Amino acid sequence: MTVEELITALPLAVVSGQSRLGNEISGGYVSDLLSNVMGQARAGNIWVTMQGHQNIVAVASLAGLTAVIIAGGVVPEKDALRKAETEEIIILTTSLSSFEVAGRLYQLGITGE
Repeated sequence: MTVEELITALPLAVVSGQSRLGNEISGGYVSDLLSNVMGQARAGNIWVTMQGHQNIVAVASLAGLTAVIIAGGVVPEKDALRKAETEEIIILTTSLSSFEVAGRLYQLGITGE
């Protein structure tokens, strides 16, 4: 599944990385602990978090993640969005909880394996 296909399936808003929405999603990962994401998420995963600061962009870039979903209605900081555009990282936002997003991703066939 591509990020663009995911956007049509879930209530997600694109706040950065519009030019890369054709990227494939290989799996998913949910965590708010940055060191955990760096050590456990796999390249190509989509990451669900409630954090909106610029360090999420650094982690996503370092781990080679396809995109980041910021859940819970959290608004990403301006610095994070500027860095995401520079690093070409897709940032999506939703009012859904992290739990709800994870469940819907799984229903769509995006697993953590």
